[in-house]
Amino acid sequence: MKVKSLFILLLFSICTVIQAQIADYSIFDKKFNFYIANDLGRNGYYDQKPIAEQMGTMAEEIGPEFVLATGDIHHFEGVRSVNDPLWMTNYELIYSHPELMIDWFPVLGNHEYRGNTQAVLDYTNVSRRWSMPARYYTKAFEEKGATIRIIWLDTAPLIDKYRNETDQYPDACKQDASEQLAWLDSVLTNAKEDWIIVAGHHPIYAYTPKDESERLDMQKRVDSILRKHKVDMYICGHIHNFQHIRVSGSDIDYIVNSAGSLARKVEPIEGTKFCSPEPGFSVCSIDKKELNLRMIDKKGNVLYTVTRKK
Repeated sequence: MKVKSLFILLLFSICTVIQAQIADYSIFDKKFNFYIANDLGRNGYYDQKPIAEQMGTMAEEIGPEFVLATGDIHHFEGVRSVNDPLWMTNYELIYSHPELMIDWFPVLGNHEYRGNTQAVLDYTNVSRRWSMPARYYTKAFEEKGATIRIIWLDTAPLIDKYRNETDQYPDACKQDASEQLAWLDSVLTNAKEDWIIVAGHHPIYAYTPKDESERLDMQKRVDSILRKHKVDMYICGHIHNFQHIRVSGSDIDYIVNSAGSLARKVEPIEGTKFCSPEPGFSVCSIDKKELNLRMIDKKGNVLYTVTRKK
């Protein structure tokens, strides 16, 4: 009898946890939701498969409109063509949940720049959900009166390191960095939406053992424009962990989204509001008065929330 009672109690506890988790999804109700995912391509290994499954399961409840894919969909040498098998093993066969058959809006990462970058754009003509109209581009969205503009940047050509290493990143030096920066300034000058998010693969501020020159170039060339136009948020990948940073003199939330496969250690730096070495993805939710970016681990737990209010 005691064993039976313990079993019933355990079952009740499990059900309570499940109900609590499902009930928690109500925070996404009546919001415009989208996913943020990057640093994915590991042929399903490490945590890529379970995170992909979690993204699909969670999507059943919250209905994301699209996936903002901030680079390095393909490790390690990019892709060779639109027929490269990596499209199957890194992407199509991994993110196979029906609820992930939504638009994916990507940018190029440094690993894509090791391969055929034009093939990444051309895959738009092959896949129904892969939507990459240009190396950098912008889109505006509206939901129940709330508007958001997202600007996708091609960051590798904005960093001298990649432009100079022509043997490893042959396409980076071929891009006109000044033209892209002038375009960014022009788009932001004319942006009138409630929320403005800029996304690129490389961070402006972050803890990372990678070359400091990467961040310095992004600060000099990109951050000055973002501050001038007072954007709400800059979102990137590249570092394989979660970070939220605020810096003196700027009201921008600088977000590093963790890897959707292999994550790395992280430490706080000056301006760090939160950091975590967990792999995962993020969910961004907006309405007219509030923007929330929630960092999600591979089990679907909300690790941290960045909130902006009007």
